[in-house]
Amino acid sequence: MTVTVDFWHLVGLLLGFLSVLFTFGKLLLGQIEQRLDQRFKAIDEANNATSTHWDTRFAELMEQNRREADGWQRIEKDFLRFQADLPLQYVRREDYVRNQTVIEAKLDSLALKIENVQLKGLQQ
Repeated sequence: MTVTVDFWHLVGLLLGFLSVLFTFGKLLLGQIEQRLDQRFKAIDEANNATSTHWDTRFAELMEQNRREADGWQRIEKDFLRFQADLPLQYVRREDYVRNQTVIEAKLDSLALKIENVQLKGLQQ
């Protein structure tokens, strides 16, 4: 038994086989490209979600930082106001002692004058 194959039949079979391979390859590459597009789209969505998350987080931190700075400025103003009012509301110990000494000296001199007046009244 001999099988004779004509050259053009062989070329036709070979071209058919190559066209099937080309079609399968093209389908496979199309699916790979589609899958890559899906993955890139998912990555872009994840990046956008992450970017949105970090943008909101940084905005919250900046707002918190601003509020904290405002709080410190308010505390500083209150402290400066306290320092300005402090001499009006409180007397230092040295000032109190000096004032008390002056008052006691005046009382002593007044008592001495009263005693002198009493002694002069007894002598007459």
